[in-house]
Amino acid sequence: VPFEYNVIAKKWETIRLEDIRIDRNEVTVVNCMFRLKQIPDETVMANNPRDAILNLIKRINPDLFMHGVVNGTYNAPAFVTRFKQALFHFHAFFDIYEATVPREDEQRMLFERAVFGRDIMNVVACEGQERVERPETYKQWQARYARIGFKQLPLDRELLKKVKTMSKVMGYHRDFRIEDDGQWMLQGWKGRIVIALTALKPA
Repeated sequence: VPFEYNVIAKKWETIRLEDIRIDRNEVTVVNCMFRLKQIPDETVMANNPRDAILNLIKRINPDLFMHGVVNGTYNAPAFVTRFKQALFHFHAFFDIYEATVPREDEQRMLFERAVFGRDIMNVVACEGQERVERPETYKQWQARYARIGFKQLPLDRELLKKVKTMSKVMGYHRDFRIEDDGQWMLQGWKGRIVIALTALKPA
C-alpha cells in the first residue's frame, strides 16, 4: 500500500488547510479519538480553539469524520464541582481496573500513574490555561457539531449488534456495557458512560 506521512508540528488550532496535503481524488477520513478534550474551549479563550479545529475539519470536507470523546463532566470552572465530577469519572476507570486487572500488574500501575495520575493532577491542581483536561459530554459535542455545520451519520445497527455480541463472546466483564443513543455508540461501566463514538460529515 503506498503510504505518505506529512508531519505538522503546530498547535491544532493553528493548523491551516494549506498545511495539509489533500488529494481530492482520494477518500479523505479524519480520525480523532479522545484528543479534543485537551483543546481549550470558550471558557478559556474568546477565539474558541475547539470551534477553530472543527471548522478546519469542515473545510477539509472529509468523506468521513470519526470522533471519539471522553464523556466527562469535570470541566466546570468551580473547583468543588469539578473535583466531584472528576472523582465520579475516574472512580469508574479505577473500578474497571480493580475488577479486571490484578493490582500488582506492572502495566496497570504504570497506566494508573502515567495517564490517570497525570490527568487527575491537572484537573485538581491547575486553573486557567494550565488546566488542559477539559472534556465535554457527548451531548455537548453534538450541539457543537450542529453549530459548526456537521451532520451525524446513521449508526450501523448491524455493526452495533455485532460489537455487543463480541463483548459477550470475548468474556468482557458483565458491568461493561455498549449502548447507543441516537447516532452515538456509548461505552460504559456500571451505568456511567465513559466513552462515546460517532461518525459525521459536513452538512
